[in-house]
Amino acid sequence: MLRRSTPRGGWNRWTPRLLTSPRIFCLSLIVLLGQVGLLQGHPQCLDYRPPFQPLQHLEFCSDYESFGCCDQRKDHRIAARYWDIMDYFDLKGHELCGGYIKDILCQECSPYAAHLYDAENPRTPLRNLPGLCSDYCSAFHSNCHSAIALLTNDRRLQESPGKDGARFCHLLNLPDKDYCFPNILRSDHLNRNLGAVAEDRQGCLQLCVAEVANRLRNPVCMVHAGDGTHRLFVAEQVGVVWVYLPDGSRLEQPFLDLKSLVLTTPWIGDERGFLGLAFHPRFRRNRKFYIYYSCLGKKRVEKIRISEMKVSRADPNKADPKSERVILEIEEPASNHNGGQLLFGLDGYMYIFTGDGGQAGDPFGKFGNAQNKSSLLGKVLRIDVNGAGSGGKRYRVPVDNPFVSEPGAHPAIYAYGIRNMWRCAVDRGDPVTRQGRGRMFCGDVGQNRFEEVDIIVKGGNYGWRAKEGFECYDKKLCQNASLDDILPIYAYGHAVGKSVTGGYVYRGCESPNLNGLYIFGDFMSGRLMALQEDRKTKKWKKQDICLGSTKSCAFPGLISTHSKFIISFAEDEAGELYFLATSYPSAYAPHGSIYKFVDPSRRAPPGKCKYKPVPVKTKSKRVQFRPLAKLVLDLLKEQSEKAARKLSSATLASSPNRASSQKDSFRKPASPTSSWKTSPGPGAKKRARVWSQGPQGKRKGIPKRPGGIARQAAQQRRAGRSLPPPLWSRWPLRGPEPPHRVEAAGAEHDLRHAGSRGWRWEPAERA
Repeated sequence: MLRRSTPRGGWNRWTPRLLTSPRIFCLSLIVLLGQVGLLQGHPQCLDYRPPFQPLQHLEFCSDYESFGCCDQRKDHRIAARYWDIMDYFDLKGHELCGGYIKDILCQECSPYAAHLYDAENPRTPLRNLPGLCSDYCSAFHSNCHSAIALLTNDRRLQESPGKDGARFCHLLNLPDKDYCFPNILRSDHLNRNLGAVAEDRQGCLQLCVAEVANRLRNPVCMVHAGDGTHRLFVAEQVGVVWVYLPDGSRLEQPFLDLKSLVLTTPWIGDERGFLGLAFHPRFRRNRKFYIYYSCLGKKRVEKIRISEMKVSRADPNKADPKSERVILEIEEPASNHNGGQLLFGLDGYMYIFTGDGGQAGDPFGKFGNAQNKSSLLGKVLRIDVNGAGSGGKRYRVPVDNPFVSEPGAHPAIYAYGIRNMWRCAVDRGDPVTRQGRGRMFCGDVGQNRFEEVDIIVKGGNYGWRAKEGFECYDKKLCQNASLDDILPIYAYGHAVGKSVTGGYVYRGCESPNLNGLYIFGDFMSGRLMALQEDRKTKKWKKQDICLGSTKSCAFPGLISTHSKFIISFAEDEAGELYFLATSYPSAYAPHGSIYKFVDPSRRAPPGKCKYKPVPVKTKSKRVQFRPLAKLVLDLLKEQSEKAARKLSSATLASSPNRASSQKDSFRKPASPTSSWKTSPGPGAKKRARVWSQGPQGKRKGIPKRPGGIARQAAQQRRAGRSLPPPLWSRWPLRGPEPPHRVEAAGAEHDLRHAGSRGWRWEPAERA
């Protein structure tokens, strides 16, 4: 149905009032567009989010059923609006104008809808008709001029003089001719990889991030409890764990505070501290979780400690400080290479990742700790925490551990030959095929030359100190025929980075393009990277990830920078990916932030990724999140305002005596964007985007609903009359002038007063 007109001058709730002249602001945007391409169009819907592939078939706007901005529900609404408009046409009007009107209405579904409606910046007013290419627009105006009154209540569009429609088409003009309809559909440049992850010329994946937390002291890990509450538990290196709720707020009181026990210092690069956190697979029933931290034992001997704790019965967001039960302690011969990862595999056992003991080159013993299977350092350990073992151990050793029967080997060892694995993750598997489920990925920090990424296998020897990456480190050990080491899936040299931070395989819902990508980074260089497996060759291809492009990330809530030092990666309960970073890598410096990955090229269909968190009682006060990083849209706004001020100053300096005449000339629309304005509506609480009204004419009486042939057309339609094909598919884009069509007399008679009804069609709601 047609919507009733928004009150004239209604304030737009998305748009802050600008103090600069509307025309100067518009001109500054054009300057920016021409000089640096900041506002160049990119796939974006009217809700300011990326396009998607609908879950169900689109019956009306079927041109966009493979990728666009409409789901089936919105498609039905557009179809209903179309038929309401077509009820005012006779049969000839149906044939002549039906295709045009369908094309125009369906541009809400275009993956470039935001650009077509001049809505890429939520702070600028929204058109209520899409940008049309000049030849197509002229043909539409010539053949179906009277239909304009049913598509918009903007008087300037309705009353545009002249049969050629020059003024009308000027008002619908877009600065970039490649992005007007229907040219946008035919552009190979714009549609070649539409919906795929965007890449720059160097093949760098264009992803974006949203800031979700800040002011943290070296956040070393973030995990969820798997209990349906969708809480996130963020651990700081100093030994404090915070609870973040699904609404983005943080509880004022910490979940756990072990600062008095955790060994760390404020010195930059100190690797000791609170290093790992994992929740029991049956946490909802047994309330157990596990921690990994550095501490001082008797005679000030440095140790790593793995302990079991429980959540308080009185408060589900507080650990019971008296519940700590030490599971395992390992002495550390040096202060570095402390490992720190705790994981539960699909088998229900806990995996512990230890470092090689520190210093450089694993100098301990004849072969080093990592190759010594009697030492727990430089290993992946696998234990059963659900019962006590023999000899007073507070864990059991799984009977199928690979070295249970090997003399001299510690039975808890699952894999060895590890230098200092920093951040490991279990692959959830493809959401549909379950491919990859259970694989365990780790980043192993190198010595002098190479960083590597490994997949952990039972009984595997990962080569350290014989090898570093794919190359030999200790030549004598490297030439040993019994080494039989597992090679990394990827390794890179120190020209790229000097300290790998292991990541996750993306298996979330919101960014389907990323499914199967292993995303990781480097602590020292701040580089983000992705690995994609070739299933045929079983080899992995690396691509860099580039963040913060103003073209790709011009969406609300997204930022253009991140802190350099990438400490860790994280996965929430829904499978979405994050990374934790700081600008100053000291355990006591509150400069750490958490960022969520966003793919600006494609999102999941509306409603697919909804979940309802299990409610959890909170006794502590909630601290609302306050972002520190500047949004891309804020940066664009600042640059446009700066350009506006510069342009204004230059204009006044060059023509000071003609300021008054220029002031008058600004009232004349120089481009579609320059004619937009916003003003407060009379007593309107809701705010909507409106097109500024032109001179108001006298309102004419509302015509009666058309009968006769037009009613017959409507009846035929309801009886199953086929839809007209879209006109763009048979319209030449850049050829000779289109043939002049004669407007249907009946349609002209029925529509000539329609603009006085006070109705207005607008693009469907914007989230």
